[in-house]
Amino acid sequence: MSPWMYLGFPLLGLAAGLLAGLLGIGGGLVIIAALAWMLPLFGIPQEAAMHAALASSLASIVLTGLSSARAHARRGSVLWPTVGWMVPGLLLGGWLGSGLAVALDDSVLRWVVAVYCLVAAWQIGFGTTRAPADGSEVAPPRGWPMTVAGGGIGAMSAVVGIGGGSMTVPLLVWRGVRPVRAVGTSSACGVAIAISSAAGYALHAPPGALPGHAIGYVYLPAALGVAMASVLAAPLGTRLAHAISGQALRKVFALFLLLVGVSVALSG
Repeated sequence: MSPWMYLGFPLLGLAAGLLAGLLGIGGGLVIIAALAWMLPLFGIPQEAAMHAALASSLASIVLTGLSSARAHARRGSVLWPTVGWMVPGLLLGGWLGSGLAVALDDSVLRWVVAVYCLVAAWQIGFGTTRAPADGSEVAPPRGWPMTVAGGGIGAMSAVVGIGGGSMTVPLLVWRGVRPVRAVGTSSACGVAIAISSAAGYALHAPPGALPGHAIGYVYLPAALGVAMASVLAAPLGTRLAHAISGQALRKVFALFLLLVGVSVALSG
């Protein structure tokens, strides 16, 4: 195998980091779509490729999300009270969701991810919002409903291998949060999801799940290569997010999810 093939992981990381800052998703969905195609070329069995793509995506999101969240926090776009209420649910949901995903068949996981992307694209493209008509800010969403929502977001994110942005962003926008602040808050939430879920994929996996260079289902060359490059690109994505109007950001997000869903469905 040519060493040049490993350059694909950092290149993927650059795209993931840009999307992390722009859309608040940690780049997870684009990583999954690409890795589902790439990993069999690196000796990963086809029947384990989707699990490895999900696990490696989540592991890379830890650093990507930290870089994106830091950039958004410096611009005042992270609603920390909301993050604090959601984190307990996100951690528990991520752990439980990764355990469920490990038990699912590869083909089932592919279709779960594909259908999820299409549904999320429709929701954020055509869903309603409770943002004030005059453009003023709403109070950061708080309380146990946000913790419960975090549990569901964490579990589903672990199953589809993402940082939860495609659920957290629409939820916060529906609660009246401006899209750019929803993206920033989602980036911070994604770090908690990624830590819990990646640990779950590493520890729930059967012995010898991957042939080498792996911890459980986390394929280290992919996770590290993507993560190291993505942290460089995330701040650029953040600057773009602040330069694009909220409505345009929603349309970009919806189109992106639609394309990823089709790609994952065809990768089997």
